[in-house]
Amino acid sequence: MADYTKLAAENRTKFGKGAARKLRAADKIPAVVYGHGTEPQHITLPGHETMLLVRTANAVVDLDIEGAAQLALVKDVQRDPVRQIIEHIDLVVVRRGEKVTVDVPVVVTGESFSGTIHVQDLSSVSLLVEATAIPEHVTVDVEGLEDGTQVLASQLELPAGAELETDAEALVVQIVTPRATADDIAADEESAEAGAEAGAEGEAAESTDADSE
Repeated sequence: MADYTKLAAENRTKFGKGAARKLRAADKIPAVVYGHGTEPQHITLPGHETMLLVRTANAVVDLDIEGAAQLALVKDVQRDPVRQIIEHIDLVVVRRGEKVTVDVPVVVTGESFSGTIHVQDLSSVSLLVEATAIPEHVTVDVEGLEDGTQVLASQLELPAGAELETDAEALVVQIVTPRATADDIAADEESAEAGAEAGAEGEAAESTDADSE
Protein backbone atom coordinates (compact mmCIF):
# COMPACT_ATOMS: atom_id res chain seq x y z
CA MET A 1 0.00 0.00 0.00
CA ALA A 2 1.03 3.63 -0.41
CA ASP A 3 2.93 5.30 2.40
CA TYR A 4 0.64 6.54 5.15
CA THR A 5 2.43 8.63 7.71
CA LYS A 6 2.22 11.68 9.92
CA LEU A 7 3.83 15.02 9.17
CA ALA A 8 3.89 18.11 11.36
CA ALA A 9 3.01 21.18 9.27
CA GLU A 10 2.85 24.90 9.90
CA ASN A 11 0.59 27.56 8.45
CA ARG A 12 2.30 29.79 5.92
CA THR A 13 1.66 33.54 5.82
CA LYS A 14 4.50 34.81 3.62
CA PHE A 15 4.46 34.21 -0.13
CA GLY A 16 6.53 34.89 -3.22
CA LYS A 17 9.81 33.54 -4.58
CA GLY A 18 11.90 35.19 -1.87
CA ALA A 19 9.84 33.69 0.94
CA ALA A 20 9.90 30.28 -0.74
CA ARG A 21 13.70 30.40 -1.05
CA LYS A 22 14.02 31.19 2.65
CA LEU A 23 11.78 28.24 3.51
CA ARG A 24 13.80 25.84 1.41
CA ALA A 25 17.03 27.18 2.92
CA ALA A 26 15.55 26.26 6.32
CA ASP A 27 14.80 22.70 5.08
CA LYS A 28 11.09 23.37 4.70
CA ILE A 29 8.85 22.91 1.67
CA PRO A 30 5.94 25.20 0.76
CA ALA A 31 2.68 23.40 0.09
CA VAL A 32 -1.06 23.92 -0.31
CA VAL A 33 -3.96 21.74 0.88
CA TYR A 34 -7.31 21.99 -0.92
CA GLY A 35 -10.46 20.06 -1.80
CA HIS A 36 -13.86 19.01 -0.42
CA GLY A 37 -15.07 22.60 -0.66
CA THR A 38 -12.51 23.87 1.82
CA GLU A 39 -10.52 27.06 1.38
CA PRO A 40 -6.96 26.40 0.15
CA GLN A 41 -4.65 26.24 3.13
CA HIS A 42 -1.04 27.29 2.62
CA ILE A 43 1.40 25.37 4.78
CA THR A 44 5.05 24.38 5.14
CA LEU A 45 6.27 20.80 5.47
CA PRO A 46 9.50 19.43 6.97
CA GLY A 47 11.99 19.00 4.12
CA HIS A 48 13.73 15.69 4.83
CA GLU A 49 10.67 13.73 5.96
CA THR A 50 8.63 15.00 3.04
CA MET A 51 11.33 14.12 0.48
CA LEU A 52 11.36 10.54 1.79
CA LEU A 53 7.57 10.37 1.69
CA VAL A 54 7.09 11.50 -1.91
CA ARG A 55 9.48 8.87 -3.27
CA THR A 56 6.36 6.68 -3.37
CA ALA A 57 3.57 7.60 -5.78
CA ASN A 58 0.20 8.59 -4.32
CA ALA A 59 1.48 9.09 -0.78
CA VAL A 60 -1.23 9.70 1.83
CA VAL A 61 -0.31 12.03 4.70
CA ASP A 62 -1.86 12.49 8.11
CA LEU A 63 -1.09 16.17 8.60
CA ASP A 64 -0.85 17.83 11.98
CA ILE A 65 -1.27 21.50 11.08
CA GLU A 66 -0.46 23.25 14.33
CA GLY A 67 -2.68 20.86 16.26
CA ALA A 68 -5.39 20.39 13.60
CA ALA A 69 -5.51 16.94 11.98
CA GLN A 70 -6.03 16.64 8.22
CA LEU A 71 -5.73 13.61 5.96
CA ALA A 72 -4.43 14.46 2.49
CA LEU A 73 -3.19 12.83 -0.72
CA VAL A 74 -0.05 14.10 -2.45
CA LYS A 75 -1.40 15.27 -5.79
CA ASP A 76 1.53 17.04 -7.41
CA VAL A 77 5.22 17.54 -6.63
CA GLN A 78 6.87 20.46 -8.42
CA ARG A 79 10.66 20.22 -8.76
CA ASP A 80 13.40 22.45 -10.09
CA PRO A 81 14.07 21.05 -13.61
CA VAL A 82 17.85 21.26 -13.16
CA ARG A 83 18.57 20.61 -9.48
CA GLN A 84 15.47 18.45 -8.89
CA ILE A 85 14.87 20.24 -5.58
CA ILE A 86 11.23 20.13 -4.45
CA GLU A 87 9.80 23.63 -4.92
CA HIS A 88 6.16 23.09 -3.99
CA ILE A 89 3.67 20.33 -3.19
CA ASP A 90 -0.09 20.18 -3.82
CA LEU A 91 -2.15 18.03 -1.45
CA VAL A 92 -5.83 17.11 -1.81
CA VAL A 93 -8.05 16.66 1.24
CA VAL A 94 -9.34 13.07 1.58
CA ARG A 95 -11.46 11.26 4.14
CA ARG A 96 -11.17 7.77 5.54
CA GLY A 97 -13.34 5.39 3.53
CA GLU A 98 -13.48 7.77 0.58
CA LYS A 99 -12.50 6.48 -2.85
CA VAL A 100 -10.15 8.42 -5.12
CA THR A 101 -8.92 7.97 -8.69
CA VAL A 102 -5.14 7.60 -8.92
CA ASP A 103 -2.56 6.46 -11.46
CA VAL A 104 -0.73 3.38 -10.16
CA PRO A 105 2.57 2.13 -11.67
CA VAL A 106 2.63 -1.21 -13.51
CA VAL A 107 5.55 -3.48 -12.60
CA VAL A 108 6.49 -6.46 -14.80
CA THR A 109 7.96 -9.56 -13.15
CA GLY A 110 9.21 -12.92 -14.42
CA GLU A 111 10.86 -14.02 -17.67
CA SER A 112 8.89 -14.70 -20.84
CA PHE A 113 9.50 -17.82 -22.97
CA SER A 114 13.08 -18.35 -24.18
CA GLY A 115 13.96 -16.13 -27.15
CA THR A 116 11.19 -13.62 -26.48
CA ILE A 117 11.03 -10.27 -24.71
CA HIS A 118 8.21 -8.28 -23.15
CA VAL A 119 7.21 -4.83 -24.40
CA GLN A 120 5.42 -2.66 -21.86
CA ASP A 121 2.87 -0.37 -23.49
CA LEU A 122 1.42 1.14 -20.31
CA SER A 123 3.61 2.26 -17.42
CA SER A 124 0.61 2.93 -15.17
CA VAL A 125 -3.13 2.34 -14.93
CA SER A 126 -5.87 4.44 -13.43
CA LEU A 127 -7.69 2.90 -10.46
CA LEU A 128 -10.55 3.91 -8.19
CA VAL A 129 -9.48 2.88 -4.69
CA GLU A 130 -9.91 3.83 -1.05
CA ALA A 131 -7.71 6.80 -0.22
CA THR A 132 -6.12 4.97 2.70
CA ALA A 133 -5.52 1.74 0.75
CA ILE A 134 -3.77 2.85 -2.45
CA PRO A 135 -1.48 0.10 -3.80
CA GLU A 136 2.13 1.00 -4.54
CA HIS A 137 1.90 -0.80 -7.89
CA VAL A 138 0.07 -3.40 -9.94
CA THR A 139 2.07 -6.48 -10.98
CA VAL A 140 2.08 -8.30 -14.32
CA ASP A 141 3.76 -11.73 -14.24
CA VAL A 142 5.09 -12.69 -17.70
CA GLU A 143 6.82 -15.90 -16.57
CA GLY A 144 6.80 -18.39 -19.48
CA LEU A 145 4.46 -16.36 -21.70
CA GLU A 146 4.99 -17.07 -25.41
CA ASP A 147 5.36 -14.89 -28.49
CA GLY A 148 2.16 -13.07 -29.38
CA THR A 149 0.69 -13.09 -25.87
CA GLN A 150 -1.02 -9.83 -24.92
CA VAL A 151 -2.03 -8.70 -21.45
CA LEU A 152 -4.92 -6.22 -21.44
CA ALA A 153 -5.89 -3.87 -18.63
CA SER A 154 -8.96 -6.02 -17.93
CA GLN A 155 -6.67 -9.00 -17.20
CA LEU A 156 -4.71 -7.27 -14.43
CA GLU A 157 -5.03 -8.66 -10.92
CA LEU A 158 -6.22 -5.72 -8.85
CA PRO A 159 -6.21 -5.37 -5.06
CA ALA A 160 -9.47 -6.08 -3.25
CA GLY A 161 -11.88 -3.18 -3.58
CA ALA A 162 -10.00 -1.51 -6.47
CA GLU A 163 -11.85 -0.69 -9.68
CA LEU A 164 -10.22 -0.23 -13.10
CA GLU A 165 -10.70 3.23 -14.61
CA THR A 166 -8.35 2.71 -17.57
CA ASP A 167 -9.96 1.36 -20.77
CA ALA A 168 -10.39 -2.39 -20.21
CA GLU A 169 -9.12 -3.13 -23.76
CA ALA A 170 -5.94 -1.07 -23.34
CA LEU A 171 -2.79 -3.08 -24.08
CA VAL A 172 -0.49 -3.21 -21.05
CA VAL A 173 2.20 -5.77 -22.01
CA GLN A 174 2.89 -7.87 -25.09
CA ILE A 175 5.37 -10.69 -25.71
CA VAL A 176 7.38 -10.55 -28.93
CA THR A 177 10.33 -12.26 -30.58
CA PRO A 178 13.00 -9.70 -31.42
CA ARG A 179 13.50 -9.17 -35.13
CA ALA A 180 16.78 -8.08 -36.72
CA THR A 181 16.72 -4.39 -37.52
CA ALA A 182 17.35 -3.00 -41.00
CA ASP A 183 20.74 -1.73 -39.82
CA ASP A 184 21.64 -5.19 -38.52
CA ILE A 185 20.68 -6.78 -41.84
CA ALA A 186 22.63 -4.18 -43.83
CA ALA A 187 25.69 -4.71 -41.63
CA ASP A 188 25.47 -8.50 -42.10
CA GLU A 189 25.18 -8.08 -45.86
CA GLU A 190 28.18 -5.75 -45.97
CA SER A 191 30.19 -8.19 -43.87
CA ALA A 192 29.24 -11.08 -46.17
CA GLU A 193 30.16 -9.08 -49.27
CA ALA A 194 33.50 -8.06 -47.74
CA GLY A 195 34.21 -11.71 -46.90
CA ALA A 196 33.35 -12.82 -50.42
CA GLU A 197 35.60 -10.17 -51.96
CA ALA A 198 38.47 -11.11 -49.66
CA GLY A 199 38.01 -14.77 -50.62
CA ALA A 200 37.98 -13.94 -54.32
CA GLU A 201 41.14 -11.84 -53.98
CA GLY A 202 42.82 -14.67 -52.10
CA GLU A 203 41.93 -17.19 -54.81
CA ALA A 204 43.20 -14.82 -57.50
CA ALA A 205 46.50 -14.36 -55.66
CA GLU A 206 46.93 -18.12 -55.31
CA SER A 207 46.21 -18.59 -59.03
CA THR A 208 48.84 -15.94 -59.96
CA ASP A 209 51.43 -17.58 -57.74
CA ALA A 210 50.73 -20.95 -59.33
CA ASP A 211 51.11 -19.52 -62.85
CA SER A 212 54.43 -17.91 -62.00
CA GLU A 213 55.77 -21.26 -60.84
